[in-house]
Amino acid sequence: MRIGLLGCGNVGAAFVKLVNERAAAIAERTGITLSIVKVAVREPKADRGLALPAGVLVTDVNAVVEDPNVDLIVEVMGGISPAREAITAALGKGKPVVTANKALLAETGAEMFGVADATGVDLLFEAAVAGGIPFIRPLRESLRGEPIGRVMGIVNGTTNFILTKMTEEGADYGDVLREAQRLGFAEADPTADVEAFDAASKCAIIASIAFAADVRASDVHREGITTVTAADIAVARRLGYVIKLLAIAERTNGSNQLSVRVHPAMVPVTHPLASVREAYNAVFVEGAAVGSLMFYGRGAGGDPTASAVLGDVIDAAINLKKGTHATLGTFTRPAFTPIDDTTSEYLLSLEVLDQPGVLHAITGVFAKHGVSIRAAEQVGIGENARLVFITHSAREASVQQCLADFAGLGVVKNADGFIRVVGR
Repeated sequence: MRIGLLGCGNVGAAFVKLVNERAAAIAERTGITLSIVKVAVREPKADRGLALPAGVLVTDVNAVVEDPNVDLIVEVMGGISPAREAITAALGKGKPVVTANKALLAETGAEMFGVADATGVDLLFEAAVAGGIPFIRPLRESLRGEPIGRVMGIVNGTTNFILTKMTEEGADYGDVLREAQRLGFAEADPTADVEAFDAASKCAIIASIAFAADVRASDVHREGITTVTAADIAVARRLGYVIKLLAIAERTNGSNQLSVRVHPAMVPVTHPLASVREAYNAVFVEGAAVGSLMFYGRGAGGDPTASAVLGDVIDAAINLKKGTHATLGTFTRPAFTPIDDTTSEYLLSLEVLDQPGVLHAITGVFAKHGVSIRAAEQVGIGENARLVFITHSAREASVQQCLADFAGLGVVKNADGFIRVVGR
C-alpha cells in the first residue's frame, strides 16, 4: 500500500518514523506492506530528521494526489485550502484519505463525508479530535446504534494545562500562560487555544458524528479561558469544584434540537473529568443504554497523533484491499438551541458594599427573574466583601438578566464572576 503524504511537520514526520519502525510488524499481522512513496512539503530542504529516498519530497500537492503510484493519501497539512481540494480530488480518484485536519472537517465535514460515500472509499479522521485517544472510531462504529444524549469533554491540552496549574498552584492566568509557552504547550500566539477556537472545531466534529448531524464550528457557542481568574479557581475549589474548559454537545428540547458549546465550567471534584490534569484530554459520553463512558489519554503531540493516523491508515488499506469502505451515512442540518435557552446551575460572584440591605437587594433581583438560589456565602469583609451564589438549574437568559440588573445596583461594585456548573 503506497502512501502519499501531504505535509511533513510535527505530526507528518512522526508518522513517517512510525511507518518505518512498524511496517514489518504491520505486514506480519495484516498482510499489507505500507510504504511512503511521495511527500508534499513547503520547504524540501528543511531538516526533519528523516532518511527519505531521493525524489520522495515534492512541493506540489497535486503531484502527490495525481501520482498513479500512490494508493492512499494522508493529509496533515491543516487549514482549509488546498487540503479541501486535495482530499476531494483524491477521493474522486478512488484513493482513501486519512486526515488530522479538524479545521476542514469542522466546516466541510458533511460535504467531505458525502464525497467519500459517493466514491466508495474511506475518509478517516481519528486524529482530528483528541489526538491519540481512540474515540472517533468507537463513536462512529461501536456506539452507532446507541441513543446518545450528551458528549462532553476536555479536548484542548493547552487550556487544561493552564487551568490545572492555576488550580494547583494558585497562579494567575498570565503567569501560567507564559510558562505554557516556555514549555511548548502553548503557541507564541495562543489565541486558537485560549479563546477556544480549537475546541469549538473539535466540538463540531464530535456533534456531527454523535448525532449524524451537519454541525459546523460556526454553530458552536464559544467562550475561552482568558477571563477565568485565580479568585474564580479558589472559590470553585473551596466549594468542591474544579474549573475546566468543556466542549459540550447534547440533545435538547425533547431531543429535537442540539446544543453545541464550548466554555469554562465548574465540574464537581467527584466527576471523572475533574481528575484530568495538565495537557491530557478526556471525552465523556452519556448514552441511554450504555450509560456513561470516558475516553482518556494524550490529546496532542506528534507521536500520539501520528499513532492515530497510522491506525486509520491500516483500516483504510484493509478496506481498500477488500473493496469496501466505512460509511457515515447521511448528515442533515439540525435545529440548534441558542445558549440563552439552555439551562444549567451557575456560580455568581459579586463584589459588594459591606452594609445592611445588600443581600435583600440582590435576592430581589434573583426573585424578579425566577432564579432560585441553592447556596450562598459571603467571602471577606469591608472593602473585600464578596457574595458568592450557586443557583439551582435556571435558564441562561434569566441569569444574564440578573447580571445586567446587578450592574445597576448601587450596592454591587462588580458582577464579573459567572461560571456555569456542569456534571452535578
